[in-house]
Amino acid sequence: MNLQEATALVAECAQRMSELYGATVFDEWAIIHVRDRKARVIHYIGPRRAEFVTGIAELKDALDGLLSNELGCGDFAFERHAVGPQADALLVLGPDTYLICNNTTLSIHQITQNPLWLQAQVPFAELAEKFRADPLVLARA
Repeated sequence: MNLQEATALVAECAQRMSELYGATVFDEWAIIHVRDRKARVIHYIGPRRAEFVTGIAELKDALDGLLSNELGCGDFAFERHAVGPQADALLVLGPDTYLICNNTTLSIHQITQNPLWLQAQVPFAELAEKFRADPLVLARA
């Protein structure tokens, strides 16, 4: 899958999750590429682009923990205790490429208290399966 296809799928997933949840689930969606333990933002949807891009190093602890699980394409993990500008969820999109999902005001623990969360997970799981079947491959820069 190419970046244009990936960003369209991510935007569609964000919209479907929020529709099913009845409110915004994640207001921040970022595709990042990690090389030599340094992250670079490839695509961003959210309310604080400049802050996110310049503060990507803030995610280092969350990324280290999530990436240490050796997840494969289409695998995902939720950070139950993340709050504010941290990563609530991570989805492996392709080689060294990840989707970071975050709610900048609520923790994933708070989000999951809403019973509609169960329905809202379906588009996220479907998104994961799309990347498992057809991983994102970034063009060489």
